[in-house]
Amino acid sequence: MKVVVTGGAGYIGSHAVYALIEKGHEVVIIDNLSRGYKANIHPEAKFYEADLRDVEVIKEIFDKEGKIDGIMHFAGYIVVPESVEKPLMYFNNNVYSVEKLLEAADHANINNIVFSSTAAVYGEPKVVPIKEGDVKEPVNPYGESKLAAEALIRGWTKARGKNHVIFRYFNVAGTHPSGKIGIRGRGLTHLLPSVIEAAIGVREKFVAMGTDYPTKDGSCVRDFIHVNDLVAAHIKGLEWSIENKESGIFNLGSGSGYSVLEVLEAANNTLGFKIPSELGDRRAGDPAKLLADVSNAAQTLKWKTEQPLEVMIKTEYEFRKKLEK
Repeated sequence: MKVVVTGGAGYIGSHAVYALIEKGHEVVIIDNLSRGYKANIHPEAKFYEADLRDVEVIKEIFDKEGKIDGIMHFAGYIVVPESVEKPLMYFNNNVYSVEKLLEAADHANINNIVFSSTAAVYGEPKVVPIKEGDVKEPVNPYGESKLAAEALIRGWTKARGKNHVIFRYFNVAGTHPSGKIGIRGRGLTHLLPSVIEAAIGVREKFVAMGTDYPTKDGSCVRDFIHVNDLVAAHIKGLEWSIENKESGIFNLGSGSGYSVLEVLEAANNTLGFKIPSELGDRRAGDPAKLLADVSNAAQTLKWKTEQPLEVMIKTEYEFRKKLEK
């Protein structure tokens, strides 16, 4: 297959590129590098530095590349607190860019899109584990922007007779076993990288945001999935959609929940030392508990997770240690 990967210089997008190339597929990356890194770009992928909102440029890229079997759309802003402060920026980047990408896909007669969505579309769930058909009431602009983008994609595929696969991610963690790619930068808001930054001394300590949630230890509960398991689902999803000419929406997680304090304890145990930490106030826009029902992906795509939390911790630790050398 020839697959366009938007955001292919970012964390999850770069892992998808590596996985696709490892399976012998041809990959075209489009990334404006506003939050991606050239160091994440696979040397065998074709790379275009471009912004999806510049639709004429994207059309030119698609024309140049010829037949494209599908798009994996990862490009987007994902920081919850930033979305609370800058909602217009999030809608412009996460929704308007999807509209322009679909316009370019129409132009190039591309029939299949896989979209990177989020469990944040569910908001504060009434029941856990969460099923795809459950109520969607996002509690932050990030979740709202992703839900709006989902609606655009569903409307487009229905009107045009095309196919979509929408994946709603829970907490993605870990890195590629090669150690070449991962979440770069400092001062990250993702849970596990924040813990690891404290472990290697990049930050003074890890702060557990909120200890008064209605959970067993008062900290948020999240469902963690290794990034390699996640991108494996994307490839299976695209293949399924092309082969069956079908569309679907799938949760991607492990189906198991860990509290923030349990993740910290697991990191202490896995790494063999106590990570400096303290308890802090709640972070704006964080639901108390997010846990995935992944039975739809398991049954339809014949997919399952393989990497436990300990592997996520180890690979993240090794990658971030290497970054700081």
